[in-house]
Formats: sequence, structure tokens, C-alpha cells
Amino acid sequence: MKKMLCSARWLTTIWLSFVLLGCTTVDSKEPAPVADQDDFKSYWYAGEAELTRYELQQARYGEMRQGDAVLIFVTEDFLADKQVKYEFGDKASAIPVLKLNATRKFYTGIYPYSVMSSIFTPVQAGTPTLKITTSSQEWCGHTFMQLNNRDGKVAVELRSYFQSEGDKSFELNPALLEDEVWTKIRLAPESLPTGDIEMIPGTLAARFRHTGFKAEKATATRKDERNAELSDDALQVYTVSYGELERTLAITYETAFPHRILAWEETQPSGFGKNAHLMTTRAVRTHSKKMPYWSKNKLSDSHLRDELGIIY
Repeated sequence: MKKMLCSARWLTTIWLSFVLLGCTTVDSKEPAPVADQDDFKSYWYAGEAELTRYELQQARYGEMRQGDAVLIFVTEDFLADKQVKYEFGDKASAIPVLKLNATRKFYTGIYPYSVMSSIFTPVQAGTPTLKITTSSQEWCGHTFMQLNNRDGKVAVELRSYFQSEGDKSFELNPALLEDEVWTKIRLAPESLPTGDIEMIPGTLAARFRHTGFKAEKATATRKDERNAELSDDALQVYTVSYGELERTLAITYETAFPHRILAWEETQPSGFGKNAHLMTTRAVRTHSKKMPYWSKNKLSDSHLRDELGIIY
């Protein structure tokens, strides 16, 4: 993964036409450097987020759990130097990103799990994801992991209640991040590599398995698919397989823009020690809406949960 270079000329061109719209979106005049510019502008700079609910079958502790997964995609201003959302002050380092908030909720026996990852990927073609955060909350405790891509390194922060993990800070050499596959599919799926690659595994997968965290050898493929149960449109599946980790991630999405994600599968060991065995987590799209969800915070807006099919 190469270091992001933002020239003064590029920033000037971008931000002369850029005006922040609402709470979390960018102006529809923002030029789109990926996909067709008109299509990109009309879809991603319309002052709305895309919310999609998936029926989740989550493997955890060697058993399958029912739950909800929600993917929330939205564009927003992001300060490339501080790596936080732009809200006020100097906009010199602000760039447009596609943000994904990915949530999962499910129960294991008596107690609930609530997990969330946030991925911040610049919309400018050829620039790497800047930041990823992942948190997991359940009745035993919670964990938090953050990745920041800056100065030619991926800085990793881990905070965990587990004694074996504790609080750690370390750096990794740049490599493609599994977590950014999701946003890059939405921006330019053809840019994702195929063949033998090195990839830093997903932060949530690492936290669920309590494994070490480093770039791993993997094999990536992209293939066309037809699946009438998911869609009548042409589909593609991007698959990443890690031999040593015994992990495979396969994401099914629409071939045509806006490359909506329709389903995914994750296969990896579930359970611990000698009781661990390969299991497959599955998620299939059931509902999707575009809306400015940040303004839908009144009791009278609760019906929108039903419209999205959210159960947990």
C-alpha cells in the first residue's frame, strides 16, 4: 500500500467546489474520481446514506447465532492529517471519503453481542484507506482496535480486557487491508488485486479469534456469478483465502454501479482449543433504504426500523 500523496493542486481543485452538506454528507458538486462521474455524484452526494440490513447467521463459540447485520455507507469530509471527521476550522487537509459503519448484533445464550467497524476510504482513486476502528461489546467486557495509515506505516492500537491481549501499540508495513475491501468494492471493485497477495486480516475476525495481527499471505479471486435468489442482475464475487489462518471471505456484489453488496460468507475456525472447527458465517440482504438517518432520531421515526427489518 503506498503512502497517500495529496498535492496542493489536487486539494485546491477538490475543495473549491466542495461544500459540506448536513451532518455527514458532502455536496453533490464534489467531482467523482471513480465510476461514472454523473452516476457517482447523483448516488453518493445526494445528502443521504445507504442503509442495508442483512439476515445474519453468525458462527460464535462453535454454534450458529441469528442476528442483524447493517452496512451504512455515506460520504463525508475527513481531515487527512488528524484522521477525524471535519466539523469546523481549517479545511486545508480535508478530503472526501466513503465511510462504512458495519454493525452486527446477535445473542450467545443469555448475553448479547454488539460489534461495529468503521472504515474511512478516500474516494480519490489510488489512495489507501486512512483509518479503521472496530469495537466489540458483550457481557464479559469489550475490546477496541484502531488502525491509522500515515507516514508509510499502519499504526495499530489494541485495547482489550483479556490478559493475553492487554493494551498494545505497534506498527505494520503497509499492505492491503481486508476491512477496506468493502469500501473499495463500492468505489472501484476492479481495482482490487487478484492472485497471490499479502493482506492484513479483518479487525473483527482477529478480535473474535484473539489471534496475532500482521500481514498474511492470501489468494484473491474475482469471478462473475448469476444468483436469482439474490438478484436478476449480473453479480461478481470477490474472495480472499488465507491458508495459514484457515479463513475465507467471499463478498457478492452487483457488477454494475453502485456495486451494492448483496451477501457475504466468512469461513474460519469457531470455538477454542481442540473444540474449534470450521464454520461459516453468512449474511444476506433483506432490506435497503437511502435516507439522512442522522435526522431520524425522534420517537415518530421508530417505524423506520420496521421498514429496514431490524430485529435485534
